[in-house]
Amino acid sequence: MSYCTNIDCLRPQNSDRSRFCNSCGQELLLKQRYRPLAVIGCGGFGRTFLAIDEHLPDQPKCAIKQLYFSQENTEVWHKAVKLFHQEAVRLNELQHSQIPKLLAHFEQNQKFYIVEELIDGQTLAQELQQQGVLKESQIWEILKSLLLTLQFIHSQQVIHRDIKPENIMRRSVRGDLVLIDFGVAKLATNTRQLRTDTIVGSPEYIAPEQLRGKALPASDLYSLGVTCIYLLTAVSPFDLFDITNDRWVWQEHLPADNTVSDRLCEILDKLLQNAVSQRLQSATEALQTLEEQPKKLLNISNYHTLTTIDYKHLHDLLAKGKWQSADRETWDLMCQALAKPRGSYIFSSELDKFPCEDLQTIDHLWMNYSHGRFGFSVQTVIYKKVSEDYGIFCNQVGWHIYNYSYANSEFNFSLKAPIGHLPSRIWIGGSQPWRYPNALAVKLAACGIIAILNHL
Repeated sequence: MSYCTNIDCLRPQNSDRSRFCNSCGQELLLKQRYRPLAVIGCGGFGRTFLAIDEHLPDQPKCAIKQLYFSQENTEVWHKAVKLFHQEAVRLNELQHSQIPKLLAHFEQNQKFYIVEELIDGQTLAQELQQQGVLKESQIWEILKSLLLTLQFIHSQQVIHRDIKPENIMRRSVRGDLVLIDFGVAKLATNTRQLRTDTIVGSPEYIAPEQLRGKALPASDLYSLGVTCIYLLTAVSPFDLFDITNDRWVWQEHLPADNTVSDRLCEILDKLLQNAVSQRLQSATEALQTLEEQPKKLLNISNYHTLTTIDYKHLHDLLAKGKWQSADRETWDLMCQALAKPRGSYIFSSELDKFPCEDLQTIDHLWMNYSHGRFGFSVQTVIYKKVSEDYGIFCNQVGWHIYNYSYANSEFNFSLKAPIGHLPSRIWIGGSQPWRYPNALAVKLAACGIIAILNHL
């Protein structure tokens, strides 16, 4: 099926081999190579088409954005065209795995087109509509992933200016997040920061200073914070702010079964400050704040005492790349979380008792300092990817299948190790180690812990 891009065409559907529209006569191929198949999105400035590139042997799918707008208002038209060209320029400059790749940019039949990499997945807005409010563990992953992306684009002197659930997509296969729609992004030069400019962005998510025409890197952080509280509550951000008392009241709108830790509340509140001076200033600062894991108190009912678990040593070891020492420290912390003596083997059946917050903390630290290569959640993704075959799993992560001594010589304590190689399995007890990956996967799912990977 071919789709005619003429906005006035009454019957735009055509056969997949047609060169010209049977209804209006317009040429169907764009730039004599891209064949639109269907409309997959509409916005204020145009439409997005699913298309194929007929110049390449495998005819890969792509996304094509078309600008259409009434030219009666010349000023608005020129502004729209400027933003459209600007998006192409930004995409061309921003080469990043979590930003769509620019494939082409051209004009045809007095319409403007941008051809981009097709992101196969759903927006966070669609996820919310289909699956309901997100859990805390999912918000942590969104924060970490998007802050890394914002850190990159801000380093290129670009401000997105329209962060919202509709502009964040999750790939169906890999599960990583992609930031889309750079149509209102602009360069963050000093003169631009100080000069009042046109107001752009989505009203529900826009930062106060942006309403006055001054967009800063911190403005994107504000919008990211608003995005998170919306995903936690499914309530319009307009209704999450108390205008009378000039404060956010999003915690009062959390569903009864969706609890949020004080730690996450603290970070979100730092992103949501109206005054820029009181807000987290940069994505780098926000990421550092995420990495600061305070000492946690766990109620160990078996001993009726409070045990302090301090993750600072693991944090420091991982930050310095001391992978072998960090691996041993991880085992010690796991024993502590389960109230077992240090060096005790942990059985698959005991993973069900592992506190979710501790499991998430350990996994987050490994994921962060290995740049997504190591961690329990990474191992689980690999285990699922190989259809839960333990032998293939071991081969994939670089473990000996039949070596049950788990000597350190089996492991490669460096970033050159296979993805998912660490943490090692030195802590696994029992005579059936092949049960461990499934037990871990079940526990991670129960805790809502997922991996956002760019490697698989």
